[in-house]
Amino acid sequence: MRWADALQLQRDLQQEVIADRGAGGRQVLLLVEHDPPVVTVTRRPEAAGHVLLDAEALAARGIELEQTDRGGDVTWHGPGQLVAYPILDLNRLGLRLHEYMRWLEGTVIELLGEFGITGQRDESATGVWVPHGSGARKIAAMGVRVSRWVSMHGLALNVAPDLEAFEVIVPCGLHGRAVTSMAQELGDPPNFDAVKARLADILCARAELAMRAVESQA
Repeated sequence: MRWADALQLQRDLQQEVIADRGAGGRQVLLLVEHDPPVVTVTRRPEAAGHVLLDAEALAARGIELEQTDRGGDVTWHGPGQLVAYPILDLNRLGLRLHEYMRWLEGTVIELLGEFGITGQRDESATGVWVPHGSGARKIAAMGVRVSRWVSMHGLALNVAPDLEAFEVIVPCGLHGRAVTSMAQELGDPPNFDAVKARLADILCARAELAMRAVESQA
């Protein structure tokens, strides 16, 4: 799906979740692979400077350029990358924003472990990282927006994208930090649909557990 179309769908669904909030209200998970590729830039003052090509040069490569209202900096989305947009009532999960980001990271770390990849957090940078030498390479980027404590945007997991695509940006505004993918770590691309199915299962199971915990305290 084109990124701009997915954004409008998220906005519409977020308003529906807000209107339907409360016990038994809907919670939504969108799983998307963006095509055509897109570079998204937040409103952070320094973010635009982390796009290394102008809009015309990006267009010549078939890459769209869009401003986004999520948190974070600049990132790339495109084929081979699995993007998850959880549209969740965070009150029902008992999560504040910082806790929600750690919750998303934990979901990806759990998923990677099932595929034999060690994922980890970095206290200085949101997302999920894979140890490499004396450092680490980023395998999943994250950025969210919350309205009335209902989330949108989410996480982008590099399953098997062309990693050279990230050369048009400074990923997440982090100079000198490399990116990686499940395919690179495993030496062979995993089945995309299998990764997608497991991510959905894990996210939904973790959300259900969180909601039960909140309900049991009520």
